[in-house]
Amino acid sequence: MLTANKLMPRGGGLAPVLLKRAATVELDWDVRQKSRFDATDSQGRQLGVFLPRGTAVRGGDVLVAEDGSLVKVIAAKQPVLVITHCSEHGTPFDLMRAAYHLGNRHVPIELQPDHLKIEPDHVLAGMLRSMHLIVREAEEAFEPEGGAYGAHGAGHGHSHGGSAPLGPVLHPDAYAAPHEHEHPGHDHTHSHGHPHGHSH
Repeated sequence: MLTANKLMPRGGGLAPVLLKRAATVELDWDVRQKSRFDATDSQGRQLGVFLPRGTAVRGGDVLVAEDGSLVKVIAAKQPVLVITHCSEHGTPFDLMRAAYHLGNRHVPIELQPDHLKIEPDHVLAGMLRSMHLIVREAEEAFEPEGGAYGAHGAGHGHSHGGSAPLGPVLHPDAYAAPHEHEHPGHDHTHSHGHPHGHSH
């Protein structure tokens, strides 16, 4: 078994020709968030990965094996829930509210300008649908924000404060049942009078 104990974020500093020749390894988020794991690369070699504790491996990163060989990491497709706003019953701002509530539950979230991604959870899916968001199942790569994991985002340019509001200092009402956030004084409570039967 080859040991790899060095990680080059996004293969920074490596010549493109070296990256092109490198072996690859496909890993889902469950594995990539660990600092120690075993894997098999595209050349059939067994790898033992030992990285500093708290390190998360991102798609595009490059592992350096003890013999100097390079292994490029590919974020494997995995089951996820893709969350988008409902143009008929809501606004894009609903995504921000969803990130707020999910963040207070310490849920790993991938943030994109027009959607969110989380790992499958039927309880959370129900909560999000009750907030008039569209939730669909998909098989896609999952790259949650690093800030929610402290050191997990180190070296990947994700800890620039973008996910800081998702920490535990948020309003305690975010822990309430899905519709209990509709208290007076919050002008974001759009009407819930329309039927909930639209297909999300």
